[in-house]
Amino acid sequence: GKTTVTQSVSDSLKAVLLKSPPACISQWRKIFDDEPTIIRRAFYSLGNYIVASEIAKESARSPVIVDRYWHSTATYAIATEVTGGLQHLPPAHHPIYQWPRDLLKPDLVLLLTVSPEERMHRIEGRGMERTREEAELEANSIFRQKVEVSYQRMENPGCHVVDASPSREKVLQTVLSIIQNN
Repeated sequence: GKTTVTQSVSDSLKAVLLKSPPACISQWRKIFDDEPTIIRRAFYSLGNYIVASEIAKESARSPVIVDRYWHSTATYAIATEVTGGLQHLPPAHHPIYQWPRDLLKPDLVLLLTVSPEERMHRIEGRGMERTREEAELEANSIFRQKVEVSYQRMENPGCHVVDASPSREKVLQTVLSIIQNN
């Protein structure tokens, strides 16, 4: 649903749609997904900083929508690095949940959520290969919960949570309404 929504929002707002990791390095994503965690995180972090530069350039001309950015990199890193259950996550308001001072900050962050069952149904419907982290989300509910709680604890900016279960038209309407009100 994320790709559909970001494309639809971009079309509706006549905005530039960017993805992280960006096109210039995304062909190496599969290679880096198989690397040790520290190397994988470096790759995704680099992607965020490249995208920030693209955002700065494009935002002079039009609105910019970004499919994944720092919050995604950070939440997956936290969930991967923290062993054990939710109680082992850094507490709310910990500096790890703060936006990096040297990274261009978005005006608004939306977190699209669906139930685990709906997520599996949609991934299967795509017929696409899953990343290691998507497979981990399906197989490991504790990992999924750590990702979700980490997203909820992100600050400055925090995430506006959007239920992406309804029809794509309804989700698009909700997202456009949030954007207009912010």
